[in-house]
Amino acid sequence: MSVSELVHDPAAPPIVMGIVNVTPDSFSDGGKFINENKAIEHGVKLLEEGAQILDIGGESTRPGSQRVEIQEEIDRILPVIEGLKKYGACLSVDTRNAATMRAALDAGASIINDISALEYDSESIFLAVGRQVPVILMHMQGSPDTMQENPSYNNVIEDIYVYLQKRIRACETAGIERKNVIIDPGIGFGKTLEHNLLIHRNISKFFDLGCNILFGSSRKRFIADLSKGESANERLAGSLSSVIWARSQGVNMFRVHDVKETVQALKVYDSISAVSALR
Repeated sequence: MSVSELVHDPAAPPIVMGIVNVTPDSFSDGGKFINENKAIEHGVKLLEEGAQILDIGGESTRPGSQRVEIQEEIDRILPVIEGLKKYGACLSVDTRNAATMRAALDAGASIINDISALEYDSESIFLAVGRQVPVILMHMQGSPDTMQENPSYNNVIEDIYVYLQKRIRACETAGIERKNVIIDPGIGFGKTLEHNLLIHRNISKFFDLGCNILFGSSRKRFIADLSKGESANERLAGSLSSVIWARSQGVNMFRVHDVKETVQALKVYDSISAVSALR
């Protein structure tokens, strides 16, 4: 199955994208996989647990994070991409820099995942057009270093919808086919607790944009805010609850840290949903 078929077949089972952060400062697992061999080993583990895509990132975009030099970002992720490609993995590059995108695609990545929706680097949209690979357009208010200082919206759902609609149109105008566009409402990226909950509640509205939706709520702060302030690695139950809610609304792509548990939860949910209530 090609990447396009993988991410755009509405009849396909849910797609789980495993996270491989090759960074010293990511909010959940910063520093654990900065060593390329450990990162590759982790990626292989996620594949064995059921991930269909691995998302490789070399720059943390957690709240308050600072920009990484492009060459350093490239140096972090390239050996990992090259190593994981040998295992036949479908790889996504998590970056907002065109030079990093280019290097990652040359090394074997086949999806671009950009938190700036191809806006941060003016060259990125032209690169995506030239390569004709799937692109993930995420909504973010502000930038990672300041996005959580005082996020505000007139109407969070309408504002995100209009922004993503504009970015989809920009991609199509540039020459990217809509079938190659995936949208991400950006849970936790310039959002308050209420904003994040409203996105969950209204996630199905974004299907009106005519694109597949990637949902990325794994281990995020809103879970701790709703509970007892747990650290990132203690937010599994909340992460699974979020995934299952989104799945119940029709979402079929999930970016997660905990692949094995997410795959199991989705299999149980989908199996229950498939059984006739009239039996």
